[in-house]
Amino acid sequence: MATLILPGEWIKNWEKSGKHEFVQLCKELTEKPDHGSEIRDIQTALYELCWQVVLGNLKLDLAANVLGDMMELRDDMPSILADVFSILDLETVALEEKNKRDHYTQLVGACVIFVPEAILKERLDPETLESLGLIKQAHQFNQKIVKIKTKLFYKQQKFNLLREENEGYAKLITELGQDLSGNITSHLVLESIKSLIGCFNLDPNRVLDIILEVYESRSDQDEFFLSLIKSYMCEPLTLCHILGFKFKFYQEPNEETPKSLYHIAAALLHHNLIELEDLYVHLMPLDATIVEEHKRDISEAKQIARKLVMVVLPSEKTEDKEKDKEKDEEKNDKPPDNQKLGLLEALLRIGDWHHAQSIMDQMPSFYATSHKAIALALCQLVHLTVEPLYRRAGLPKGARGCVLHPLRNKRAPRPAESFEDLRRDTFSMLCYLGPHLSHDPILFAKIIRLGKGFMKEHQSDGRADVKDKLDTLLSCFLSIADQVLLPSLSLMECNACMSEELWGLFKLFPYQHRYRLYGQWKNETYSSHPLLVKVKAQTVERAKYIMKRLTKENVKQSGRQIGKLSHSNPTILFDYMLSQIQWYDNLIVPVVDSLKYLTSLNYDVLAYCIIEALANPEKEKMKHDDTTISSWLQSLASLCGAVFRKYPIELAGLLQYVTNQLKAGKSFDLLILKEVVQKMAGIEITDEMTSEQLEAMTGGEQLKAEGGYFGQIRNTKKSSQRLKDVLLDHELALPLCLLMAQQRNGVVFLEGGEKHLKLVGHLYDQCHDTLVQFGGFLASNLSTEDYIKRVPSIDILCNQFHTPHDAAFFLSRPMYAHQILSKYDELKKAEKGNRQQQKVHKYVAACEQVMTPVHEAVVSLHPARVWDDLRPQFYATFWSLTMYDLAVPHAAYDREVNKLKTQIKAIEENPEIPLNKKKKEKERCTALQEKLQEEEKKQLEHVQRVLHRLKLEKDNWLLAKSTKNETITKFLQLCLFPRCIFSSIDAVYCARFVELVHQQKTPNFCTLLCYDRVFSAIIYTVASCTENESHRYGRFLCCMLETVTRWHSDRAVYEKECVNYPGFLTIFRATGFDGGNKVDQLDYENFRHVVHKWHYMLTKASVHCLETGDYTHIRNILIVLTKILPCYPKVLNLGQALECRVHKICLEEKDKRPDLYALAMGYSGRLKSQKVHMVPENEFHHKEQPARSATPASQQNGPGSTGKPATSTSKTEEGTSEDGERGKDKSQGTTKPVNKANSAAAKVTTSNGNGALNSTKTVKERDDKEKSGKEKKEKKEKTPGSTPETKAENRREKQRDERAGKEERAAREGKEKTPKADREKVKAEEKSSKDDKTKAGNGEPAEPSRERDAIKESKSKEKGDRSAVAGTLKSPVPRSESAESERDHKRRKLDSHSSPSHSSSVKDNSNEPKESTSKHHVNYNSVARSKSRERELEKKDSDNTQGRSKEKKEEKDRKERKRDHAVNDRETSQESKRKKDENGTNSSKNSKSTSPSCDSPLSAEKEKSKRSKSSSKEKAESVKPERTSSGGKKESRHDKEKSEKKEKRDSSGGKEEKKHHKSSDKHR
Repeated sequence: MATLILPGEWIKNWEKSGKHEFVQLCKELTEKPDHGSEIRDIQTALYELCWQVVLGNLKLDLAANVLGDMMELRDDMPSILADVFSILDLETVALEEKNKRDHYTQLVGACVIFVPEAILKERLDPETLESLGLIKQAHQFNQKIVKIKTKLFYKQQKFNLLREENEGYAKLITELGQDLSGNITSHLVLESIKSLIGCFNLDPNRVLDIILEVYESRSDQDEFFLSLIKSYMCEPLTLCHILGFKFKFYQEPNEETPKSLYHIAAALLHHNLIELEDLYVHLMPLDATIVEEHKRDISEAKQIARKLVMVVLPSEKTEDKEKDKEKDEEKNDKPPDNQKLGLLEALLRIGDWHHAQSIMDQMPSFYATSHKAIALALCQLVHLTVEPLYRRAGLPKGARGCVLHPLRNKRAPRPAESFEDLRRDTFSMLCYLGPHLSHDPILFAKIIRLGKGFMKEHQSDGRADVKDKLDTLLSCFLSIADQVLLPSLSLMECNACMSEELWGLFKLFPYQHRYRLYGQWKNETYSSHPLLVKVKAQTVERAKYIMKRLTKENVKQSGRQIGKLSHSNPTILFDYMLSQIQWYDNLIVPVVDSLKYLTSLNYDVLAYCIIEALANPEKEKMKHDDTTISSWLQSLASLCGAVFRKYPIELAGLLQYVTNQLKAGKSFDLLILKEVVQKMAGIEITDEMTSEQLEAMTGGEQLKAEGGYFGQIRNTKKSSQRLKDVLLDHELALPLCLLMAQQRNGVVFLEGGEKHLKLVGHLYDQCHDTLVQFGGFLASNLSTEDYIKRVPSIDILCNQFHTPHDAAFFLSRPMYAHQILSKYDELKKAEKGNRQQQKVHKYVAACEQVMTPVHEAVVSLHPARVWDDLRPQFYATFWSLTMYDLAVPHAAYDREVNKLKTQIKAIEENPEIPLNKKKKEKERCTALQEKLQEEEKKQLEHVQRVLHRLKLEKDNWLLAKSTKNETITKFLQLCLFPRCIFSSIDAVYCARFVELVHQQKTPNFCTLLCYDRVFSAIIYTVASCTENESHRYGRFLCCMLETVTRWHSDRAVYEKECVNYPGFLTIFRATGFDGGNKVDQLDYENFRHVVHKWHYMLTKASVHCLETGDYTHIRNILIVLTKILPCYPKVLNLGQALECRVHKICLEEKDKRPDLYALAMGYSGRLKSQKVHMVPENEFHHKEQPARSATPASQQNGPGSTGKPATSTSKTEEGTSEDGERGKDKSQGTTKPVNKANSAAAKVTTSNGNGALNSTKTVKERDDKEKSGKEKKEKKEKTPGSTPETKAENRREKQRDERAGKEERAAREGKEKTPKADREKVKAEEKSSKDDKTKAGNGEPAEPSRERDAIKESKSKEKGDRSAVAGTLKSPVPRSESAESERDHKRRKLDSHSSPSHSSSVKDNSNEPKESTSKHHVNYNSVARSKSRERELEKKDSDNTQGRSKEKKEEKDRKERKRDHAVNDRETSQESKRKKDENGTNSSKNSKSTSPSCDSPLSAEKEKSKRSKSSSKEKAESVKPERTSSGGKKESRHDKEKSEKKEKRDSSGGKEEKKHHKSSDKHR
């Protein structure tokens, strides 16, 4: 109450202004419209005034006058003033100051005039009244009050009960039971009842009880009796007690409360004649009992569920069943009489939702509605509530529906006219119903249809003002779906129609909403209610029963059972099925086939369950060994592919899941995408394609589908369309591509940290393969507009999205093709020129328009210096073309057409096929045949146009200003290598592109150098590949080798395709290729030498990889070798070397790494089958000395042989290339020299004309370093035994042996382990002489150089010295060769001065076998040599004379040819000098002593004879030098250098070679 305090000024100036102000305030307060509060305010004002009088601040008469005036303002003002006096009375009695009490008494006395006495007597204390003189004595007044109260409240009136007054009650019953149809009203009957009560003195409560009894028997007369009770009744509690006694009566055992009693109680509650709280306490059972019962039900249900899941023995089963039966019977005997539920039902029947809700709130959730009668009553109420809205918005067209009569009860919930009205009562009613809506499928369908009606309205109405309302309603409908519709479906007995009806609503929700509902349904709903707990257990039991019996044979029967079970409880069933599939992947096929009887909703739920199973955080996606993906994930992925292809299930959720996983940096789940695309689109990704399939993949779409895949996945049109639509609708196509492209590196650098290398490789492959597969799907299925709209330009892809370049071009390639074709079509339409030439020009114009922006865009992808070597146009052309553009696979088209013809023939000849089916099949095959032929024709025209375009472009591809080496490096680095491992088709494309660039005679492109770089150093490339990349890299090498092999095998083909092509130039002058300068071509025989070198390099790399012991190296090289098997190895000794190493791998890995063992065994078997096609080296490329004598040795000791004495020393000598070197050393005697000769043969001169073949300085230096290292090692090993100079040296050695055998061996071993500084010097020296030798080694048979003459001289001496050793073995190399070489050497000295013109740098290879055979000898016998030296000297003398005579003959045969090529040596010597300078040594003394061919060609025979004579000695002594070698290191380096230089000087061909070097240098 607002406290009004009268201002002090008013009291002080009461006469002047205070009185007026107070009266004005009171007037305002009385006129206030506020109900109730104005009285309080007036009371306060009057109280303030009176209190001033009590305090003595205001005179009594002045206050009395004002109060008298106040009486006119309101009628009840005296009463208000009396209230104020009553308060003051209490307050002043308590005060100590007597004068204040007197002031108060005087004030009241003055006001008695206008306040009636009666009011004052009522309000004031008796003592005050006595002091005022209003009563005589206070004491008497109090006694009188007590007497009156007793009479009023405590004296009972006696009434007659039924047995005391029969007649009165009989008349009462007659009155109440009369026919009420006439004009009889409750008012008339009430008057009669009153008369009867008065006449017969009836008890009013007993009368009320009889009224209720009659009402109970005439419960249809609600209106009459309710109005009667309302008029009759005085106290609601009395009525409540009477009703309570009635309910109490029926709480006795075996008594059942009649429904009529529930009805009248409900009616009285509904009309507010009694309160629910008052009646509820009279009802049984107690709430606590209900809660206990509910808990008991839940625990029983869980127990039943446990029993169903547990494995129980048969005997126990029967006992349990009997117990359960007994319990059920007991329950059925005594149905509980729950009065609260009875009342609740009655309330629902009359439509009193408010009170019904209150009762349900007192009970556990869904306890009330779990009783069918209540559930049905509530359903009926909902029916009535939604009826008008259902008629308007939910009723399907053509349906009539049964008419419902609304309740006559005006207080029942109002029927809903709009969706907004549903929020009032309907939704809450449904929530109380919960899963028990299952009792009324019709209402279930109505609610769903209302939901559909709402969703249509929600989707069509886009107004902002109603959006919030609609969103609220949407969330309400989702809640109803979650809490009511889905649980109810679980309790319905396999009602497929309801399932489909529900899908009609659910499909309007986005999948996120649906999956959330399914998740709640699966994981939470079943635990909320005992009934649902039981249903879940029964479903699992039934699912187990079906799955145990599911096989391929009974798919149909089992499928029907699965369908039946899935209509109600799909989540539980699928959860169990998926868990089985994860364990047993052989179930996938029968399960997929058995799912054909599912409803649409069930398919959607299946998709959710699959995603949930995939995302299960408790399951590891790797196997325990951490090297492979878990089998459960693989099984689920396979299931995904099969299910989503076969059935119309929405894919959006699954694809979004994969996308989200990629965003999170997890690539395991790409397996799913791979399977889905493979099955749905028929696009298969495998690196195990046959060459026929690969060929088919280079054709059009039809050919790809027919011949490109392993599994002929037919009828993918619909499924691929579905996949495409989902990707476009949800905008997932480009994000998936970009995420996969980025994730490839993420696998290695982000995911791969703790994972096993094998697994990282597998994940990388999976990521890459899926990208290729998915990109292929998009390219072939998206329309041009869709594709171009979604894929950004190449520079945005790479720079903004950080897509790797190979992937970015892969995605952009189809776009370029689309754009070019559409532009071409535009130009064709613009001009109606039909001539082929015009068409080609238009095509070229279209290409220019489309590709020019691309050329500009690619510039930003690499640093500016890259474009100094490659033109952007060349780069873009390489990356934008495909195999489809380069060649038409005619063979593949013919093959598929022939297949179809055979098929047609088979159909015609098959008598079992019905005629109409025959006709259909034939039509299909014929149509397919025509399509293929049309496609072939179309591709042929396209390829011709592309080739013409390339012909016009090629002159601008490569710049003349850059070196050939840099151009090729950039081409390999940025184009060839990234693309050849991208896909199998790309691998073939890269090889074919190189061939095409060569065939187009592209200026400044060095074909030979390109091939040389590809074959020369494959170790690093192989080592850095994943498993699948190895397959592709192998295929690329195979295609490259095919081309090389074709050229190698036939001179005519070589001359046609290579001679006069700029790619095979061996010398480029200054500005490159123009007609004015002289051009040298590589001739056929030299090319064969080069090919042999490449084969050798491949062998060396393969052996190295096989011997590393590293898993990745071995696996990858075995894969690559398997792929290139058709073209390599072709040379017998290389094949044997490989065979030996692979056999070793088989033995080592058998029990360690079974996958490597399987690979090695597979390759080994295939290699053996290829052996028949291998040829000896002298057949592979022409050699002057077919090394017959060396062949047996090579067969035993090729590059693959192991366990020989030289192994450990060679290891210490050369770090990484140890295995390759050993292989070379032990080979037949051709391998290593050929390598040297051919590496020299592959040199390209720079502008000053140095060098010979078209290999660059870089390559040459690399090869030279390798070879000089090998030779240095060999020379060191050979010095003691194979120096071919003089016998004096041998004598000196002999003396040294006798003097200090141990020291000499230690020194020798020390030399073998020469310190690095010494080795560098020796390398330089050997390089120069090796170059001399190699340049003498690769020419045609009659092209010996001066160096070779000198070498032969020294060799002939050596041969003579050692002839005794080879006595039993006939060497094909005659001794006359030394004489020939002496003469030839002299003549060549003259020739070299006379001919200044440059000559081909390709040399004779005749000395190679000699060198390597002796190397062979050295490797085996370098230790035991000192023991047998004397015997060798005697044999050499006899051998020497024979050798000379034979060499003379050979010299005559070659003389003429030698002269032609003599000039070549000048260049050779200059080249060697330059090499020396580069390596920091110019000593001619050293250069003369390092000829790599100074070893005896008979060393292999000597080795054999030695082996037969002193094998035991070798064995004994072979270990010693290895031990002493470590001690040898401690000797002074100076001594070692001295002895090494001396031996080398002695081993050279004498001073003549030195002179030759000097003269050629001077001449230059």
